[in-house]
Amino acid sequence: MEQYIIKGGNPLVGEVEIGGAKNAALAILAAAIMSDETVMIDNLPDVNDINVLLDAIAGIGAMVHRVDRHTVKINGKSVTSVDIEYDYIKKIRASYYLLGALLGKYKHAEVALPGGCNIGSRPIDQHLKGFRALGADVEIEHGKIIAEASHLVGKHIYFDVVSVGATINVMMAAAMADGLTILENVAKEPHVVDVANFLNSMGANIRGAGTDVIRIRGVQKLHRTSYSVIPDQIEAGTFMFAAAATKGDVTVLNVIPKHLEATTAKLLEIGCEVEEFDDAVRVVSKGRLKSTHVKTLPYPGFPTDMQPQIGVTLALCEGTSIITESIFENRFKYLDELARMGASVKVEGNSAAIEGVEKFSGARVSAPDLRAGAALCIAGLAADGITIVDDIVYIQRGYERFEEKLRSLGAVIEKVSTEKEIRKFMLKVG
Repeated sequence: MEQYIIKGGNPLVGEVEIGGAKNAALAILAAAIMSDETVMIDNLPDVNDINVLLDAIAGIGAMVHRVDRHTVKINGKSVTSVDIEYDYIKKIRASYYLLGALLGKYKHAEVALPGGCNIGSRPIDQHLKGFRALGADVEIEHGKIIAEASHLVGKHIYFDVVSVGATINVMMAAAMADGLTILENVAKEPHVVDVANFLNSMGANIRGAGTDVIRIRGVQKLHRTSYSVIPDQIEAGTFMFAAAATKGDVTVLNVIPKHLEATTAKLLEIGCEVEEFDDAVRVVSKGRLKSTHVKTLPYPGFPTDMQPQIGVTLALCEGTSIITESIFENRFKYLDELARMGASVKVEGNSAAIEGVEKFSGARVSAPDLRAGAALCIAGLAADGITIVDDIVYIQRGYERFEEKLRSLGAVIEKVSTEKEIRKFMLKVG
């Protein structure tokens, strides 16, 4: 089992380039099979989730050609099956986007119930409600979602809760339905907009993505396109908070500053300097930072995927901070691990009170999920002594070359897999 071993105490300084947005890329790859012509997608992050989804797409017969680490060509003309196997789904939740893509194109999809990070209940009832409204029969049998329709017809659909997954999935199916679909109370996240833009570049007719109401006029077929995935706002935010926690000076390159406004606002509140450029953001952290309160909300609110990273940073701030997690109920698991490093935290229900401490001390901790794993690495970088982070398979699901990028900023971090390698690291760093 691979681990990260970190010697803390170095401020992160320098520039780091941000890759493509994992959450946008996963949905865009699924949507790519909806065309019978070749679609080229670049700025893909080279992370485990992307590679698993490409295997799933190839597994149903689509042509998948990896041009390079960050570029792929996909052609859905040769799809021979609409049945996505459990092996793929249990590894990544986003395989469920193949439901909307296959239902839209073939009017039939069979996908195992999804897996992914264990961060709390993420029901897919809104997805199924949307498919049924478009005219599909949807059943759950033997651990599978089976959706089929003789044809799909546009409808006015109001989502009971704001759901990124349901917004994207139903939008994909509606792109090839008959007539006009109106989706209300939709998610406005940047990756929802990116998927809509991608579908439009293939000839779909989608308007309003990024607002409360999306209008989709169905088309009969989608054509070839070349498309570049937006930068990953969560990867960018992770490095921004890493700069804050380590008293560093980091410029994140290849970002859309508008997507980072909620993160930037909190960094300014706690006392960091933040400088915005056209496609970069610089974060400078000097002296002791101060506490604040944060509540996770759908975009443009503070993202739940940034909650562990700000939590680690607030644990080093002067005073008491309150975090309210309104999206996923299991998102505080990392705080137990952080307490092992000396953090002072108290969780009650969906709120955590964090009393800032002067410093963390290195410890052996375990990553409970993707974002929490990255946050514990930040804690290790800010701590005195050696930190070992176990279960880094979670981190590798969503961050490309994470340890290499951190090393380029001056971090002392290595990926190891044996006790011998751990001892070797200890000797090397003294």
